[in-house]
Amino acid sequence: MKFSEEFMKSFIQPRNDLLLKMEQYAQNHHVPIMQLEAIEVLTQILRIQKPKRLLEIGTAIGYSAIRIAEAVPDCHIVTIEKDEERIQLAKQFIAESNVGNRITLIEGDALEVDASELLSNFDAVFIDAAKGQNMRFFETYSPLVPSGGVIYIDNMYMHGLSELPIEEVPRNKRSMIRKLKEFTEWIANHPDYQTTFVPVGDGLLICLKR
Repeated sequence: MKFSEEFMKSFIQPRNDLLLKMEQYAQNHHVPIMQLEAIEVLTQILRIQKPKRLLEIGTAIGYSAIRIAEAVPDCHIVTIEKDEERIQLAKQFIAESNVGNRITLIEGDALEVDASELLSNFDAVFIDAAKGQNMRFFETYSPLVPSGGVIYIDNMYMHGLSELPIEEVPRNKRSMIRKLKEFTEWIANHPDYQTTFVPVGDGLLICLKR
């Protein structure tokens, strides 16, 4: 059974003025932020998990970091972003929020940051950056997740491209989709993780570390 978009949207909670402003900015400037249905699911799962420390790969303008901090009051979020313009916007929006004291923004490429500088393990990791680098992000940061921790990955469906034969994917996206397909097969069969795909938003992957 496929649920209507209207029915699913009826469960989306009202957002405060700051979040609405960020959503409008993202729409106007083509900044990819998590779709509303997906972030509702993610934050609800995080309310249940109750992580104390969460690492986010890909801050963008800080939208999901703020949403997560608001949803889980005892959680500290460390988020990494390399784009200078987005870093400055994220700093502004985080400063405007009432949860900025629980968000630490690290400037730099997530594949070049010294993981030892992150000080300790994370109960959860949220990967929402370059999709063709999911494998490298996962291999770099999964050692910081203890048994029972969870790694969440957004945009696994890639607007339908992930299920197409590679020859039907636009040429400029084939390399990225090929890597995403390889990662999907790899993590689905990884003995150390129980992995579930949630068909919400653009596809959310949930990987529970055994």
